[in-house]
Amino acid sequence: MNRLQNMPPAGLVVIVVILALFALAVVLLLALSARYRLLAAGAKGDGRDEDGRGWRAALLEEYAAAYRKFGADVNTPAIISDVMGRKLPGLLLCERYLNNAVSLFVTLGLFGTFLGLSLAVASLTELIGYSNTSEWLSVLDSVGGGLLSALSGMGVAFYTSLVGAGCSILLTILRTILSPQAARERFETRLELWLDNEVAPALGPALAKDDASLVRAMIDAMGASAAEIRKSLSDAAASFAGSTSAAAASFEKSIAVCDGELKKFDAAVKTFSDGIHDFSEVDYNLRGSVERMDLAVRDLSGAMREINRRMGGESK
Repeated sequence: MNRLQNMPPAGLVVIVVILALFALAVVLLLALSARYRLLAAGAKGDGRDEDGRGWRAALLEEYAAAYRKFGADVNTPAIISDVMGRKLPGLLLCERYLNNAVSLFVTLGLFGTFLGLSLAVASLTELIGYSNTSEWLSVLDSVGGGLLSALSGMGVAFYTSLVGAGCSILLTILRTILSPQAARERFETRLELWLDNEVAPALGPALAKDDASLVRAMIDAMGASAAEIRKSLSDAAASFAGSTSAAAASFEKSIAVCDGELKKFDAAVKTFSDGIHDFSEVDYNLRGSVERMDLAVRDLSGAMREINRRMGGESK
């Protein structure tokens, strides 16, 4: 006890945290094992649904819906796991904590080990630092205190590791004895047997009945399907007729527009043709005028040559 009192506060904090988590794990282990035993006892309806959230009613409802849909091919374990995950999440959370608590204690012990070694190294470093000063003789009396501080750091390292390893060993032994996972598997097995052996036969007549009922149900279903098909075909035909009428009206409108455009094009072609005819007449008249002008120029040239010739004779 005296050694714990001389231990640094950081080491005490680590040890207290490990012990608190260990106590919590033990309490949860005992409560979880007792809870699973109670649930297993009430799996077949001979116990009360004490969870206050109606897990049994939810399980029956989901199983009945799946059985009416899939029959004997229903996946009972999957339904049980789904309902437990939704209606009993606290139990699964506690079980996950217990599964990880052993490694958590060891990890905290290692954390305390490194913390204690860090404290010890810091104390030894400070103590060795005095040996290189002229005040070594004056601080020689404090060497014992420095060594005690370093040893207390080593104590943190060893004590935290010891506490973490010890809690891990104890919790492993308790989990092996009580085994909440085995209790949960036993509870799920009883639920599966109850659903398959007691609930399923009660749902069977509503699903199967006799051959005549099955035939009548098939005929009714086929009649309903045929009525739906006829209605769908009628709606499709009416929709197609409406679409066809609209398309025909749009096509007639397009034809009328095209006819008007063709008439405009014919008028433009006629106008262009008349313009070409007028241009041909102008070209013909212009050509005649050019020819007449050419004859006149030739006659003028001949007359000028004749005048020049006569004027040349007279000068001689």
